[in-house]
Amino acid sequence: MRTTFRGALAALALLPALALGAPAASAAPSPSATASGTPAPATKAGTSFLTAVNLSPGQDANVAVSTGDYLYWAFGASDGQTPAVKLTVNLAAGADRHGPQTWSVEVFDGLRRRQACTAGTQNATGDQNTTALQLDCTLREVRTWAEPWSGDPLPGTYYVRLSVTDAPQPDLGLAGSVQLHVAAKGNADNAQPEGGELKAPLVPPVGGGASTAKAAAPAAAEEHWYTGWFSGWNSRWYWTIGGGFLAALAGVLGYHLTRHPRGHRPARYGAVPPQSGPHHHHEGYAERP
Repeated sequence: MRTTFRGALAALALLPALALGAPAASAAPSPSATASGTPAPATKAGTSFLTAVNLSPGQDANVAVSTGDYLYWAFGASDGQTPAVKLTVNLAAGADRHGPQTWSVEVFDGLRRRQACTAGTQNATGDQNTTALQLDCTLREVRTWAEPWSGDPLPGTYYVRLSVTDAPQPDLGLAGSVQLHVAAKGNADNAQPEGGELKAPLVPPVGGGASTAKAAAPAAAEEHWYTGWFSGWNSRWYWTIGGGFLAALAGVLGYHLTRHPRGHRPARYGAVPPQSGPHHHHEGYAERP
């Protein structure tokens, strides 16, 4: 009994030391950031535009992949920048592969329009002796504004899609890894004057990709003298009743305009009109001898 009581006292004596040690452990640096302050590489990738993994500025990606999967990442770009995407695809062991593989990288803007690459290797093919493939894509300079039909890169979210375009059927599902790095040259000071200004970035991100431009405040709707006639929860009842009354009035007026006067209704079909006599003559004509 005394031994149990002494053990309990010793445990109570250790509680202050444990309480003091807890803050020190929680103050340790988060594994999500490196010692230099840059974000730790992302270890996941999305499977569609909506689930694309967002990459912070300066953040890379190091992901274990399965051959044949579509991989999506999202990043933000502002006007004056020239984004560049670089990827390293580590293929499965050559002994496990059954033929060459072709990988492709594509970049889309916030409206999911495919952006052209001004430089870089978008498609790369490796045979069974190849251990890694290098892919890269350099976009055009992001503009401050553009015509809707032009398809020029605008500030906002951009999506990176990595996929296998050609591979033997038995190779689908083999394990591999991908390293992604996104760089951007220039800034807003380098943007060429375009004579216009973009009010908001292209399609604020849904599943990833932080926008780099500020969204504009919604413009107030223009009001006219007839605006109140078509607004309000009960305006449709007024228009329904008024429309029904006008339709009934038009029906009554149409009936009175098209009906025949009383006493002058046409004879029934097949009836013979009455004759005045066997010697009925038309007025103004004489009978021949």
